[in-house]
Amino acid sequence: MAYLYVDHVGKTFPGVTALDDIELEIEMGKVHTLAGENGAGKSTLVKILTGTERPTSGSLIINGEDAAEHSHLYKTVAYVPQEINLFTNLTVAENLFMPFSRSHHGGMVFRRRQLEREAQSWIERFNIAAQPSDKVGNISISDQQLLQIARACTNESMKILILDEPTSSLTETEVERVFRVVRDVVAKGCGVMFISHKFDEMFAISDTISVLRNGQKIDTQPVSQLDDKQLVKLMSGQEIKTDAQLQPDESDSAHEVLLEVVGLSGKRFEDVSFQLQRGEILGFAGLVGAGRSEVMQTLFGYLPARAGTLRVEGQEWQLGNTSKSVHNGLFYLSEERKYHGIFPGQSVRRNIGMALFGETAVRGFIDSRKERGRVSAIVRDYDIKTPTLNKDITFLSGGNQQKAIIGRAMACNPKVLIFDEPTKGIDLRTKMEIYRLMKELAERGVGIILVSSEMDELQRCANRIITMYEGHISGDFNIENATGADLVGAIHGHGGDGDAA
Repeated sequence: MAYLYVDHVGKTFPGVTALDDIELEIEMGKVHTLAGENGAGKSTLVKILTGTERPTSGSLIINGEDAAEHSHLYKTVAYVPQEINLFTNLTVAENLFMPFSRSHHGGMVFRRRQLEREAQSWIERFNIAAQPSDKVGNISISDQQLLQIARACTNESMKILILDEPTSSLTETEVERVFRVVRDVVAKGCGVMFISHKFDEMFAISDTISVLRNGQKIDTQPVSQLDDKQLVKLMSGQEIKTDAQLQPDESDSAHEVLLEVVGLSGKRFEDVSFQLQRGEILGFAGLVGAGRSEVMQTLFGYLPARAGTLRVEGQEWQLGNTSKSVHNGLFYLSEERKYHGIFPGQSVRRNIGMALFGETAVRGFIDSRKERGRVSAIVRDYDIKTPTLNKDITFLSGGNQQKAIIGRAMACNPKVLIFDEPTKGIDLRTKMEIYRLMKELAERGVGIILVSSEMDELQRCANRIITMYEGHISGDFNIENATGADLVGAIHGHGGDGDAA
C-alpha cells in the first residue's frame, strides 16, 4: 500500500458537498500532481491530508494506520500553502526552523549562532536572496515563497511534501530551482503532492496526475498517458481554446503617450525610464529580485522614490501618495490579493461598493438600493461568481476575487492599471477570462502594465515587453520582433533593445 491513501473520503458542509468519494494514493519516491479548476475541491482535500479538517465519510490512511486514531502521523505530512504564511517580524533563520520542536532546535537553550549557521546552507540550496539574520518582512515576496518551501523541508519527520501552487510568483529560473529540490526530496524516498494550474510544470515534474472536478475525482493517469488537450477537458468538462493571442487591437489613440516615467530610482532599482501608450498592454519581465514590483509600488506610492519624475497625460504629479494616485487615475493591483487587494471579512458588496461612495452616498449616508444596483451591475459585467452580494469575499475563488478587484478599480474610471502577477493561483479557464478582460480594457483606452513571471503570459497579452535585470532596464521589445531567446537573454542581463520601441 502507498504511504498515504485517501480511502473513499467525502466532506460535506451545510448545503454543500465539497468532496464526494475521493480515492487516491501518494507513493514514496513519486510526484503526484493534483489538478482541477478553482472550486474543484483541491483545498478541502489538502485540509484533510494535513489534519485541518476531518472527513465526513471515508478515512485517511497514513503508513497503514488511520490518521483519525493516530494524530501523530500528521507530523509526517509537510505542507507549503499558496499564501505566504511567515512571521515577518522574525528573521529568516527563525522562520526557517519553526516550529523548533520539529527541527531539533527546541529546548531550554536557544543557540542563535548555530541556528544561523544551519540556515545558511538552506538559503544557499534554495538561492534565497537574504541573510539568516534578515527580517522576513524586508525580503521580496518571491524569496518569501522560496523560504516557505525550504521551511517545510527542514521537518525531520517529513515523508510527504504537499506543495500548493509553490511557483506562482517565480520565474522559469526559480521554478527550475524548486524542481531540483522536489527531485532531491523524491530521490531521498519521500512522496510529493504537487498542486498547480501551470500545465508545463505538471508535465515536467509529475509521475501521476489526478483530476478533481466539482468535488469528484474524474481520473488518475500516468503523466505519459496525457496531453494538454486531454487534461483541459478532464479539468473543465469541455475544450478551452488556449492558443489565442490576446494583444489589444490598435486604436485611433495608439502611440499617444499616457504615462511617462523618467529617471525613477528607489528600493532595489535605479534610473528607470519608460513610456506607456494609451490602449497598450506593456509587459514587465525579469528574474526574482530584478525590481519589477518595487518599480510599480513606487509609481503607485506604496514605496518612496529617491529620484524621478512621473507624468500622466503630460501632467506631472508628486510621487509617494497612494490617495493622489487613485485620484489621478493610477491603480495598482498587487500580487498579494489577500493583503493588498481584498478586504477579508467584508462582503463582495462592501469590497466593491467602497469605490462607489461618490455615486451612492447622499449627505454622508450610503443609499443601499443604489449601491446594490451598481455592485450587481459590476458583478454581472465582470462575471464574478458569487452566490450573493453579501457573501464574504474570502470564500470566493482567487479568480473571482481578482475580477472583483478589477471591477472595483474600473468603477473609478482609471487611466492606468498596473497588474502585478494577476493570474497567480488562478485556473486556466479564469486566466483566459482575465486575459480577455485586460484586452477589452486596453481597447477602451486604459493603459495597462502587466508584471508577470510567466513568459507565455507576457507574449500572449502584451504589445511590448520591458525586461529588467538587477534593478535596471535591460531591454525594450516590440512583441512582433521579440523571440523567447531574446527575452530570456535580457532578463539574465544579456542582449539589448531588441528592435525596441
